[in-house]
Amino acid sequence: MSNETKYTEDNIRSLDWKEHIRMRPGMYIGKLGDGSSADDGIYILLKEVLDNSIDEYVMGAGKTIDISIQGDKVVVRDYGRGIPLGKVVDVVSKMNTGGKYDSRAFKKSVGLNGVGTKAVNALSAFFKVESTREGKSASAEFEKGNLTNQETLVETSRRRGTKVSFVPDETIFKHYKYRTEYVAKMLKNYVYLNPGLTILFNGEKYFSENGLKDLLSDTINQDDRLYDIIHLKGDDIEIAITHSKTQYSEEYHSFVNGQHTTQGGTHLAAFREAVVKTIREFYGKNYEASDIRKSIVSAISIKVMEPVFESQTKTKLGSTDMGGGLPTVRTYINDFVKTYLDNFLHKNPDTAEKLQRKILQAERERKDLSGIRKLAKERAKKASLHNKKLRDCRVHLTDSKKDRNLESTLFITEGDSASGSITKSRDVNTQAVFSLRGKPLNSYNMSKKIVYENEEFNLLQAALNIEESLEDLRYNNIVIATDADVDGMHIRLLLITFFLQFFPEVIKEGHLYILQTPLFRVRNKKETIYCYSEQEKRDAIAKLSGKPEITRFKGLGEISPDEFVHFIGDDIRLDPVMLDKERSIEELLSFYMGKNTPQRQEFIIDNLKVELDTVEEEM
Repeated sequence: MSNETKYTEDNIRSLDWKEHIRMRPGMYIGKLGDGSSADDGIYILLKEVLDNSIDEYVMGAGKTIDISIQGDKVVVRDYGRGIPLGKVVDVVSKMNTGGKYDSRAFKKSVGLNGVGTKAVNALSAFFKVESTREGKSASAEFEKGNLTNQETLVETSRRRGTKVSFVPDETIFKHYKYRTEYVAKMLKNYVYLNPGLTILFNGEKYFSENGLKDLLSDTINQDDRLYDIIHLKGDDIEIAITHSKTQYSEEYHSFVNGQHTTQGGTHLAAFREAVVKTIREFYGKNYEASDIRKSIVSAISIKVMEPVFESQTKTKLGSTDMGGGLPTVRTYINDFVKTYLDNFLHKNPDTAEKLQRKILQAERERKDLSGIRKLAKERAKKASLHNKKLRDCRVHLTDSKKDRNLESTLFITEGDSASGSITKSRDVNTQAVFSLRGKPLNSYNMSKKIVYENEEFNLLQAALNIEESLEDLRYNNIVIATDADVDGMHIRLLLITFFLQFFPEVIKEGHLYILQTPLFRVRNKKETIYCYSEQEKRDAIAKLSGKPEITRFKGLGEISPDEFVHFIGDDIRLDPVMLDKERSIEELLSFYMGKNTPQRQEFIIDNLKVELDTVEEEM
């Protein structure tokens, strides 16, 4: 009897647009997630709707966009031209339908393929679009992409424009929550790229007058800038550059047609190359590229005709041509930087002198560290990095392109038992494990030299591949996984200090997280509930009848691999590590990781008292 599987006409299926999106959401919005990461799907849904409103502003229609997020409901209202009333349903429910195929209407648009709002519609439990123009309005409501209600050509006195409301489908985006910090960062980028645009988010105003100069002003504290921000603009390009006095690595913010290309692309590669070439020619010295770019903090935005991105989420530009009769992206950026940056340095000798001193300082430090780096690399090889400290994931072992996968995750753990539990439970395709040996060093106020001399830091840096630029980061998510006790908390602080001290852009760009694992397991013969707090434990005890069995997990190693698979799988809970914009990195490190002070003692006592009071109230 043959074991061959039959393949007939009955095996062929045709999915309609919404079925395909719901079956393969990753093709349209990248990863799903629960909102703990800035590139999670719920933010892509918001971005896809918002991009249409931004395009209206770019075309000169509507200077204000209102956004509201209350609970799980998102509302975006612009005051642009409004969707043509007869096409309201088609634009949000028919694939490859939209105004952006007509270059007369949208010259250099963000969204080009007519997919964005359809994906939002299909992946929302509730979706409503309303368009107003010329005193009339039309609207349509959907559930999971299915039309449920429609109104056409209703007389109205409302201002023209488009309003989109949606609620992400919780069967697809499980346990999701919008984080204000991520939404705020997205909106700031929009106003930096569109000076004069006003965005109101839950009543708070976002506005920029100086474009990318404002972005860098908000990114790097004035006291930490080596020189005043260089801000240069052309017809289809804008750049802003400065160098940090304290930061070690390079930091870039890149954009194409208003889209934040977090993974760079052809334009960022060309920009990095052009800066090096221009500065070499200006000083007449063949400086090392790494010395020129060390500590650089910069931003670039370009506009391209019909850009080609490497994914629907548009995080990396693949285009090599500017379009519209212009030269290649590489040539265009190189010519602009060569002309305008060179002119600026000639006109501002003080900035040119400070920059050259910084390059020479970087050169001396590199030469001083060259021997140490060589020894560090030899130690890394001897340590058999990929066999002992790092259990890599297949996405990196097999991917020769070295492009960062959105799902790729590195868990940093301490101790053999915790590392063992995660290693046995992980998804070997996308999840890697780096095992620490004991507590890391407190690296506050130490020089970069310590990264190469300290075995743990050296191997961690090598595993992440972040020595020179965040663009080379091998994992999209870096997750600190330690026990929920005093020692575990201390290890978290020491690791966060390491990143803040030497690689702050890892945190600034939203790549660092804390893994939350359950403190208790409450179960009876029929049901098991995992609890992440005392309150959740009490709720679980009340829910389960009788006297349930209660287990207190003292460490990650006590959780069996069969259980752990849930906590780093579909039910993973991550807390992003975020920076307080009101305080500089130096202030944070000095207060929490510097010498003990009366102020810190008072802070600990006050917060301990608050914690004890809270526990007493709950009891």
